[in-house]
Amino acid sequence: MATVLDIAKRNPNAAPVAVSDAARAAGFIEKTAEVTVAAGAAPGGASLVGLTRDQLKDSLAAIGVPEREFKMRVAQLWHWIYFRGARDFSEMTNVGKELRAKLAAAYTLARPQVVSEQVSKDGTRKWLIRMPSTGPLDKGAEIECVYIPEVDRGTLCVSSQVGCTLTCSFCHTGTQRLVRNLTSAEIVAQLIVARDSIGDWPDATPPEGAFVPTDGGRFVSNIVFMGMGEPLYNIGDVIAAIDVMSDGEGLTLSRRRITVSTSGVVPQMERLGAEANTMLAISLHAVRDELRDELVPINRKYDIKQLLDACRAYPGLSNARRITFEYVMLKGVNDSDADARELVRLLKGIPAKINLIPFNPWPGSKYECSDWERIERFSEIVYRAGYASPVRTPRGRDILAACGQLKSETEKLRARARMMAEQGIGAEGVYAVGNGE
Repeated sequence: MATVLDIAKRNPNAAPVAVSDAARAAGFIEKTAEVTVAAGAAPGGASLVGLTRDQLKDSLAAIGVPEREFKMRVAQLWHWIYFRGARDFSEMTNVGKELRAKLAAAYTLARPQVVSEQVSKDGTRKWLIRMPSTGPLDKGAEIECVYIPEVDRGTLCVSSQVGCTLTCSFCHTGTQRLVRNLTSAEIVAQLIVARDSIGDWPDATPPEGAFVPTDGGRFVSNIVFMGMGEPLYNIGDVIAAIDVMSDGEGLTLSRRRITVSTSGVVPQMERLGAEANTMLAISLHAVRDELRDELVPINRKYDIKQLLDACRAYPGLSNARRITFEYVMLKGVNDSDADARELVRLLKGIPAKINLIPFNPWPGSKYECSDWERIERFSEIVYRAGYASPVRTPRGRDILAACGQLKSETEKLRARARMMAEQGIGAEGVYAVGNGE
């Protein structure tokens, strides 16, 4: 029988998690989705928010708009939905009354439901978003989305799956089941919800007291696919969502300001670079296969050598388009001087930045964060080898919005706690109640 590598400095108060250590040690790498939604579908059907140009064209065809008008009408809808942030067809003043009436009768501009919004003391915002039902087996998937504001930019961390395919042992999201992939419309809708909430539309204003960039640019300037899920196991919808987000006539985000993070789904990396042309981040976290097999079990399918070979072949790789290697700092696990030196050796020849991430604790976690002195020493070794090695400042820890902490409320809360979340009570209060039952 397989045994568990006791590599962690374990938390004696750790609670059991949905994916057990024994399951991981036995070779449990990926989960199977409980619900399947056709790629490119728009669950709920009625809302046009999040749709691609082709999907908008199909929606117009369904209500009898002549084919000769498709290009013009799609452009009009695109402008109002993605540039102006319209919430009602009546706002579309350059669209004829008859067509507006047809659109209103058949469709809406509804956003997914915001079940709760939490605001960290550092200005980070986290939304629990409930998607429309996709059918009788789906009561409405819930995901989390996080906004991280700074003076000169605002970064939105979006989810690509409900739950996650993978079982990374240090990640809160990885402990829950995989419900299904998000559609491209649902991924885009997270950006729409964020822009609604922080007033990031023409003539809109941010809520009183909100921390938003002050450099005169968009409040959401960057997107990172680092929320719930493994993006490359939903690559078709992720690429379609990126196409909508980066369209110059709508949401107008630069592809160089969109970063897709993967744990190492090697077969899909070339497609991501060729079709999405975004920045790439790799969740590396270990420099030896034995350790990475435990921390990031997909390494058992695609080991470190295969992963780094795919990085070297990533389309568009250059000093101007470096790959970010994410490395979570785990006390006594992967944070030695020898680990730092081996990391430098492994990445030789790859234009790279190494992002050191202090481990963010979550209920049930068996790991501890490396001491600050150890993180600084690790960073110094990497920096002296010629790599940028910033230490990511933890943001939103007090609302469980930091890296590795996201997990849909339906998974992490009991029924009573979920009711409290819907009433706007913060994460600390929710957990206090949930653990007391």
